[in-house]
Amino acid sequence: MSGHSKWANIKHKKGAADKKRGRIFSRISKEITVAARGGGGEPNANPRLRTALTAARAVNMPNANIDRAIKKGTGELDGEAFVEMSYEGFGHGGVAILVECLSDNKNRTASEVRLLFDRNGGNLAAMGAVSRLFHRKSRFVVLEENADEESLFDPLIDAGAEDISADDGMVEILGPPESFEPIAGILEKNGIAVEESGVVQHPENLVSVDDVDMAGKLLSLLDKLEDQEDVQAVYSNVDIPDEVMKKLSEEDA
Repeated sequence: MSGHSKWANIKHKKGAADKKRGRIFSRISKEITVAARGGGGEPNANPRLRTALTAARAVNMPNANIDRAIKKGTGELDGEAFVEMSYEGFGHGGVAILVECLSDNKNRTASEVRLLFDRNGGNLAAMGAVSRLFHRKSRFVVLEENADEESLFDPLIDAGAEDISADDGMVEILGPPESFEPIAGILEKNGIAVEESGVVQHPENLVSVDDVDMAGKLLSLLDKLEDQEDVQAVYSNVDIPDEVMKKLSEEDA
């Protein structure tokens, strides 16, 4: 990701996420349950569960919620049988979109995701058409005021970080999936609070959308996909310039 515009996009997502904390807890709970069901409830023996627990701690998810989700996964409590699903498509301006879901009803999820694309100017694509444009990466976002970039740079690189970039008060750290735990350990050791963390789909290249109307419609599509109850994550390769984000914010005010 290049330059200034990524931070505008992050802030847009962050603002939306802050309004939906309960939604975030629900998504992480699902991920914890699926991870525990697949690999057991002991974090030391289950890398996927450890990753989910790190994400839960980053958003201050209550321990009671975490314990309940683990017990649903291990069968100690009744819980839904979630199936992992993903959808690929394109939005306004040819922007690639990946949608990852955990669902207890595949037909409902497929129908609702397709409808959201159709009604909001997007279109679904064949499997592989979009996913090839993304790579899985460990990703952390911390506030710049909490991070001394100079002192952290070498330890983070040693832990596997490939890219550390700071702008507009935020620091984004990217690395390969296997570097998630080492990087998380460095941040925890240094007492640095994490705003966002996870193993995500990161775009190879970005598509710039500098038309205000088109950008607004695209963000509306992304927001509606994120609001769908079975959706765990929505990724895109959109790059919206700061001046366009500013105009959209003024329109929303």
